[in-house]
Formats: sequence, structure tokens, C-alpha cells
Amino acid sequence: MDYYVKNNDIILHEKDFDLDETLDCGQAFRWKRIESGYRCTYEGNFLNDSLKISEISEKTFVFHNVSEEDFLNKWADYFDLYTDYSELKRQFSEDKTLSEACAFAGGIRLLKQNSWECLISFIISQNNNIPRIKGIIERLCQNYSRFPSAEDMAGITADDLSYLRSGFRGKYLSHAAECVNTGEVNLAEIAAAPIDEARAALRKIKGVGPKVAECVLLFGMYRKEAFPVDVWIKRVLEEYYPDGFPEFAKDNAGIAQQYLFHYIRNKNA
Repeated sequence: MDYYVKNNDIILHEKDFDLDETLDCGQAFRWKRIESGYRCTYEGNFLNDSLKISEISEKTFVFHNVSEEDFLNKWADYFDLYTDYSELKRQFSEDKTLSEACAFAGGIRLLKQNSWECLISFIISQNNNIPRIKGIIERLCQNYSRFPSAEDMAGITADDLSYLRSGFRGKYLSHAAECVNTGEVNLAEIAAAPIDEARAALRKIKGVGPKVAECVLLFGMYRKEAFPVDVWIKRVLEEYYPDGFPEFAKDNAGIAQQYLFHYIRNKNA
């Protein structure tokens, strides 16, 4: 990781990073692209920590008003900067389709999110579009003046959440808070459990089906073997992998999925 401190900012040089590809690909919903004098700038939040980050030139980024301590202990981990994505892409290049996907969107990185925030976000994401998902999460945060913890939402009912205008998802959010608060679902234990046990435990929460469970495992618990399947990835599997996903990539299948998802959705755009 190549960085230095300049005034109150952190300047990062990272060839395997692109803000648009990473922050606007549907793995997190609390980031907004804003106008600036740079190539691109995003403002957003990880739980209740805010960040403004810009791409100032080719593969050079500025973390605005961030101390070196916060950068190393929080944001470098969040953006998975301690992982060698060049090596991952080299491994993926053994497969023709994955090689093409990595070349198409080589700046995607996995965001290492908080498991509770990720769970709530992906419950809200069901049968929903990104602008509406972002709006619901924004109203939730405005109501609590922060991203609420499970304890904050203890005893909440679907009717109490009517201000979110989240439709059927309100009862699922209520049940998620109940499960976590009562200990029926322990997110820390799930994160460390064997993958099939973790999947089953998450699906005890109403409204958490296979796709949402995989998203929480991948984005909220850094279980890189998790592999969310939606209509786009189903198309990839049917078209390119009728005999199964490459065995050599399965330990990092979730990261491979991110490249494939972006590739299949955008290659003909």
C-alpha cells in the first residue's frame, strides 16, 4: 500500500482501485458522487463514520481530512487495501471469462462493511432499485441521527417504520432487530461459522433468502467464498459456466462475482 500524509489528507497510489466501479456497483448504498474539481469525488458513510474521497489523477486518491491512524485502522480495511488485488486478478486470469471481466472493470474492490449495517441494507434492497434503497436508508439514519444499532431498534414494529416507506420490508427490518437483540441471531458467531451453518443461521431472519444471506456473508462478514446470485450472475453461470464455477477460484468466488457482475451488466452498454 503506497500512501503518504499531506497536510490533513492521505494521498494513496493504488492501481487496482476505481471509485465509480467500487462505490456505485450495488455492494453499499451510503455513497454519493458529488461535483468537485477532481476526476470524481464521493461522500459517504461506514456506520457513523463519514468520508470524502476523490480520485485526483490516474490511480491517485485523496482521503480528505483523515488522520493517518484512522486511515490505517479504519478506511484501509474498509476498502480492503491490505489485499493484493493484482495477485487475485492474476489468479483469475487462468479463466478466459474472468480474465476479460477483470480487464473490463479492474478497479473493483470488496468493501468490508459492518455486518449489522449490511444486513439492514440488503433486507431493504429486496425487489428494489438503488435510488430507492438509498432513500430508505437515508430516512432511517435521519430518524436516529445516525445509522441505528440493533439496540436502537429494539421493540420497533413495522408500523413504527412506516416513515421509511419501505413497504413489506418494514416487518423484515423489525424481525431482524428482534432476532439480533434477543440473541437468536448472533452476527459475530455467524461470521466465524462454517459457511453452510452461517447461511442457515442468517436465513432464520424473515425476509432473508439465499441472495440476501450471501450478500451479508460477502459484504458484511468478508466471507470471500460467498457467491450472491441474481439474474445477471445466473446468466453468467448459464452462458459461461454450464459445468460449474472454476474450482481454483472458489475460495475468492465472491470477489470474482463482483468482476463478473459488472462485466455482464455493462459490457454492451
